[in-house]
Amino acid sequence: MSARKIAVIGLGSMGYGMALSVLRAGHETFGYDINPDAVKRFVAEGGSSGLLEDVSGSLDAAAIVVLNAAQTESVLFGDAGLVPRMRRGSVVMACATVPPDFAREMEARCAEYGVHYLDAPISGGSVKAAAGALSVMAAGTAEAFAAAEPLLDATAETVFVLGDCAGPGSAMKAVNQLLAGVHIATMAEALTFGMTQGVSPEKFLDVISKCAGTSWMLENRAPHIVAGDYTPHSSVNIWPKDLGIVLDIARDARFSAPITAAALQQFLAAAGQGLGAEDDAAVAKVYARNAGLTLPGDA
Repeated sequence: MSARKIAVIGLGSMGYGMALSVLRAGHETFGYDINPDAVKRFVAEGGSSGLLEDVSGSLDAAAIVVLNAAQTESVLFGDAGLVPRMRRGSVVMACATVPPDFAREMEARCAEYGVHYLDAPISGGSVKAAAGALSVMAAGTAEAFAAAEPLLDATAETVFVLGDCAGPGSAMKAVNQLLAGVHIATMAEALTFGMTQGVSPEKFLDVISKCAGTSWMLENRAPHIVAGDYTPHSSVNIWPKDLGIVLDIARDARFSAPITAAALQQFLAAAGQGLGAEDDAAVAKVYARNAGLTLPGDA
């Protein structure tokens, strides 16, 4: 496949890895972020430079890897909005966790400019992002999928085709985030509960990761607690937003989600304790503080 001109907007832990994967695939790749240091770092690694307003008209595709719906809308249609400047037939691949109704609205607005919109939330973490091995929960027209193919090939190991219009991708991401957030909080609860019974975090990880109680999140996040390293790969602050979206969708569907609500309260407590910018495994500190426990690295 011939090289394309692609922008990745949002160079956080996921977006930066995606940008590197696109660059590695041989595409002319532009990276943008509100943090100028992230942009400089990407350019130093071979990324192309140029003001977004100058580049946008020649882009084949743009991946929007920002935090939420408000930031996505600002990038696409704000004062320096991307979509009105993009050429007809180009594609926006929107990767943030957003409500399905918002994804449908963005698809319709993009269509007014002849720009395709792919509802494409991502999963896999920063390591898989950097390896080009993400899972993408995607929905959109056949034309949107075709236009996004070079971007998907560069960044994803698995692409789930969930519908022929926007919305189903974001709905599936909400289901995933319900489980992921609950699993992280439950892992933290189980690990610290074990400590009250003389089970060290190291032994917890060694045993439970090989037993029926394990989960991908347990195996991925518990090592952060064992190492006492809360460098953020996915921060605590992600979860009040994502689990809030889940509960908003549930409320609209008149669906009770009490376990999600309980997990949300633990992440809110962690953010309230000043842990919002730490890795989301730091939710364990809420349990440890309440129980008078000392986690690894906190002695």
